[in-house]
Amino acid sequence: MGYVVLHIEKAAGTDAAMSGHVERRITPANVITTLTYLNEELIEFPKGVANRTEAIQHRLDNAGLERKIGKNQVRALRVVMSGSPEDMKRIRQAGQLDAWAKDSCGWLQKTFGKENVVSAVLHLDEKTPHIHATVVPIVRGERRKAKLEREKNARSGKRTYRTKKDHPRLCADDVMTRDKLKAYQTTYAEAMAKYGLKRGIEGSEAKHISTQQYYREVFVRKNEMAEQIENLKEQQKTLTVDIAALQAQQRAAQTDCNAIDEQRRKKKEELAKAETELAQTRREIKTDKLKGVAVDATTKAVERIGALFHDPKPARYEKQIADLQGVIADKDKCIGQLQQEIKTMQAGHDKEKNEIKQRMYEAVKALMRVDDLFPHVKGLWKWENYCKNLGLNKEGTRALFTMQPYRYTGELHSIRYNHTFKANDVVLQLKPDEDGPSGFRFTINGEDCDVWFKQQRKEFYEKIGIDIERTERRRGMKM
Repeated sequence: MGYVVLHIEKAAGTDAAMSGHVERRITPANVITTLTYLNEELIEFPKGVANRTEAIQHRLDNAGLERKIGKNQVRALRVVMSGSPEDMKRIRQAGQLDAWAKDSCGWLQKTFGKENVVSAVLHLDEKTPHIHATVVPIVRGERRKAKLEREKNARSGKRTYRTKKDHPRLCADDVMTRDKLKAYQTTYAEAMAKYGLKRGIEGSEAKHISTQQYYREVFVRKNEMAEQIENLKEQQKTLTVDIAALQAQQRAAQTDCNAIDEQRRKKKEELAKAETELAQTRREIKTDKLKGVAVDATTKAVERIGALFHDPKPARYEKQIADLQGVIADKDKCIGQLQQEIKTMQAGHDKEKNEIKQRMYEAVKALMRVDDLFPHVKGLWKWENYCKNLGLNKEGTRALFTMQPYRYTGELHSIRYNHTFKANDVVLQLKPDEDGPSGFRFTINGEDCDVWFKQQRKEFYEKIGIDIERTERRRGMKM
């Protein structure tokens, strides 16, 4: 069971700005302009009165007021009546919206006087149906301050006299006392109980904001969201370039490491081969079986080692071994230095990689925050491909994402019918719709895009003499 919404506030001056909003001479950002024709004036204006501002003045001129209206005196009260969004949607789907509006106006006239309720407009071109009503606060009876003074004197024993005058007077303060405001909430909730609505929590600290402040905040949030999206796109481009550069550096470093490992492997093979030959020579010399032919074995070994180092002289054999070991030591030292450089490069790479991961995490976190605060943004990204397949360029897509009507002349492609149709001065619009794909609905000339494409396809086949509906019915297909 949802809550009733009843908001009453004092208007300043003639309240012309609110009249522009109510009568849609000023169009706020959240209004679906193609649905404005559904708005309904619930209170008929007197003869000769054309709008809300004139209706306020007409009531003041014909109320029989004796006092001149002060420059800063409140001439009208703004009243907004609605309910929880989910419940208003339920009431509308159940076909009870007209009855709800009628009962709401009836409560207004009963509470403030039928002649004092000079305007009431049902708005159906916004997400939640609601009524903007206008009440001229004309009352009768003793003034509140005089009544309090009389009661005070009565308690103190002073004799006072009550005036018998009961003339009409303009007094918003008498209508807007704390006790009366609470009573309005209670009685309106009682009138709306049959629609599944109840009174809000009494004493709640929730505060209402003015209509101007609401639309101002919506505009600011919209601009901030657009700026954040552009910043995130730029950050994503920068991160992509940085990641590609780091990956190139990583591949180059890996190539260097592989080359160093290959050099080290070859040097180790050369050293192992030399040590094997030397060990084999020593074993042959010390073997008892070869004592008798030690000279021959030594000569053969020296010849083998000499063939390895291109020097047949035994004196130079040891020098070649020593030189080779020195080269190997130098290579090991070089390899150690290269490994240290690789470690340093790897550490720098890891640091840059972690920084990139952190930046990507923050970017993703920011995108998730945008998605939480503005869930429609994610849906708009999905509609970008649809607009591209439709045949719209980036400028047209950007215009549609403002949620405003966009006039277009050119060609529109239907994926469903695999056909491109000519569009001459049509009105395209992308509208928020909870039941639509990704929370939106795409219309052409105020109708769903599928309806428009279906009609264009039908007209196209009629021009070439084919009744496509009859043909598809014969094939057992659905239009």
